[in-house]
Amino acid sequence: MPETTDRPSAARAPRVGRRPRTSRAELEQVALRLFAERGFEETTVDDIAAAAGIGRRTFFRYYGSKNDVVWGDFERELEHMRAWFAGCPPEIPMMDALRRAVVAFNRLDPDQVPWHRLRMMMILQVPALQAHSTLRYADWRAVVAVFVAGRLGQPADALMPQAIAYACLGAAVASYEQWLRHDDADLGELLNRAMSALAHGFQGALDPPGPVSGQTPTG
Repeated sequence: MPETTDRPSAARAPRVGRRPRTSRAELEQVALRLFAERGFEETTVDDIAAAAGIGRRTFFRYYGSKNDVVWGDFERELEHMRAWFAGCPPEIPMMDALRRAVVAFNRLDPDQVPWHRLRMMMILQVPALQAHSTLRYADWRAVVAVFVAGRLGQPADALMPQAIAYACLGAAVASYEQWLRHDDADLGELLNRAMSALAHGFQGALDPPGPVSGQTPTG
C-alpha cells in the first residue's frame, strides 16, 4: 500500500544535529581566510577543521595536508589542461596553443578572484610553501613538456620540450606577480602578453641551431 501523507517518511525526516556536508570549495575558503588572518604557519589543521565545523578526520578526506588546501583541486585542473592539449587541432601553431592553454587554465569567474588572490599570495610569498610548490610546478611543466614533445617529435625530457616548459612557467609566474602588485590588473591580459612575447622568442625552435660563438662550422 502507498504510504499515507499524514506523517513524513523516514527518508524525508530532517536529521537533527548534523551539519550539512562541507564542500571542498567551502573548506578552501575557510582555510584561506584563516591563513590571511593568522598566518600560514600559525594556523593548524585543527584550526581549519574547527572553523569549518568538521572533524580532523574529515579534513584529511579532502586534503593530505594544509599545504594542499592552498593549491585547491590542482590535479583536476591539470587533467583539464591535458585534455585541452589532447584535443588541440594540429593546425594551431605550437606556441599559440600553449598561449591559449595557459590563459584558459588561469581563467577566473569574478567571484573567484578574491580567493585566488589569497591563494597565489600564499603560494608565491610564504616560504613554508616553496618546497611544496616546487612539486606542483614540476607536475605543471610535465604536462606542457609532453605536449611540446609530441609536436616536435622529441622525448619529453629532451632540451627543447623542457626549455619551453620552464619558460612557460616563468612567464606565468611573472604574470601572477604583476597581477598581485596591481589591483586593477587583468590576469588574462598579462598572461596573454607574456606568452605572446615568449612565442616570438621560440619561433625558431624547429630550426637547426647555429654554431656556438667561437666554433667553426664543420662539413
